Amino acid sequence: MTTTVLIVGASRGIGLELARQYLGDGARVFATARTEDGLKLLRSEGARVLKLDVNDATSVAGLAWQIDGEAFDTIVINAGVYGPRTQGLQTPTAADFDAVMHTNVLGPMRVVPQLVDALGEGARLGVISSRMGSMGLRSNAEGWLYRASKAAVNSVLKDISLALAGKAVCVALHPGWVRTDMGGSEADLDVADSARDLRRTLAALTPEDNGRFLNHDGQPLAW
Repeated sequence: MTTTVLIVGASRGIGLELARQYLGDGARVFATARTEDGLKLLRSEGARVLKLDVNDATSVAGLAWQIDGEAFDTIVINAGVYGPRTQGLQTPTAADFDAVMHTNVLGPMRVVPQLVDALGEGARLGVISSRMGSMGLRSNAEGWLYRASKAAVNSVLKDISLALAGKAVCVALHPGWVRTDMGGSEADLDVADSARDLRRTLAALTPEDNGRFLNHDGQPLAW
């Protein structure tokens, strides 16, 4: 039976690599992007493309009808931004705060309700978070706006897991420090390895994992 996958935020980095790997395994992949260039790239890879901007309420409101009748086995909410690369307590501008929080936190809060009717039996839903959002593992204040957004999206994921219990297994996922535009060239994990681990972790989820915060390799992380 063919697996059906939805990746929200798939035009580059981890999202694009996830799309490529799932397609390589023969899955039906629906992938979203904001720009025509991103849609063109995903289309060329063989994905079914959906134009979506998680920062645009009207765009998100049109998602449900575009996927009407589908039943997704796996959903990955990947759209995200880092924001200002601060080292200490530099106050973010209102514009930076809005951009990061709207994308990383309000985005999933807008998108996931649109997906409820498209959850297949035993569906798995992963929100890409970061261990930078962990309170228990935090050891510095670098990128504190990004950290705040990922701590907030962890809270959002926990509520999603409670609301969708019995319909889907929902987890927050740390992809690792990955060599992407966001992670930079000094990161210690190749994007293909991160995507491969994330796929393996999602595939292995059981109902007991619902509401957990997991590393890319499936190991539990402290909130």
